Amino acid sequence: MAFLSKFRLITLDVTGTLIAYKGELGDYYCMAAKSVGLPCPDYKRVHEGFKLAYTEMAKIGFFAKMPNIVWWKTCVRDSFQRAGYHYNEETFEKIFRCIYSTFGSSAPYIIFADSIPFLRWAREKGVTVGLVSNAEYRYQDVILPALGLNKGSEWDFGVFSGLEGVEKPNPKIYEIALEKAGNIAPSEALHIGDSMRKDRIMCRREAWGCMPFC
Repeated sequence: MAFLSKFRLITLDVTGTLIAYKGELGDYYCMAAKSVGLPCPDYKRVHEGFKLAYTEMAKIGFFAKMPNIVWWKTCVRDSFQRAGYHYNEETFEKIFRCIYSTFGSSAPYIIFADSIPFLRWAREKGVTVGLVSNAEYRYQDVILPALGLNKGSEWDFGVFSGLEGVEKPNPKIYEIALEKAGNIAPSEALHIGDSMRKDRIMCRREAWGCMPFC
C-alpha cells in the first residue's frame, strides 16, 4: 500500500475492476424471452450477436444524440437479429423492457470483496478517489449505490462516458478526471483498470501511474 499512498488521485475502472457480471449474458436474454412465453435464445449466438452489435453502437458512442433507452434498444434489437431472432415489435418491446430494467438494477452484478475496503482505505489516507468508466448514467445514479458503492463514502467523483460524452481510450476522459480532482498533475495520479487498450496503454501515454487489475 505504500506505493499507492504517494499519489494524490486514484481513479478506477468499474466493470471488471470493482464489480463484475453474474452469470452469462444469455441468462438475462433467456429470462426476458421466457417472460413472454418464448424459448431461450441460443446463448452462444446471442453472445456473438451482442459483441458485434455493441461494437457498432460503440462507434456512435453513448454521447450520440439519442436517449439512453433508445441507444440500448437499438443495440439489443441488433443483438437478437444478428443471432437470428426476429421478433415483432410488440414482443420485442416486452423483451427489451425486461432486459433494460434488469441491467439498470444491481441484479446482474457482484461487487468484489476488496473493493469497498480499498476505496475507503484510499480516502482515509487523504487520496481523492475517482471512477472512470465507459458506462451510462444508471451506474452513477442507481447501480453503484445499490451495490454499496456510494459517492462520498467510497468515491469522490465519477467520469462516466454516458454523461461526459467521451469514452476510454480517448485521452479527454483522463483530462476530465484531473479537472474534477482539482487540476492534479498526471504524475500525481494513478489509474487502475483491467483493459490493456482502454486503461493501461492510455494512462501510460498520458503520463499517469498505471496499475493493472487482473
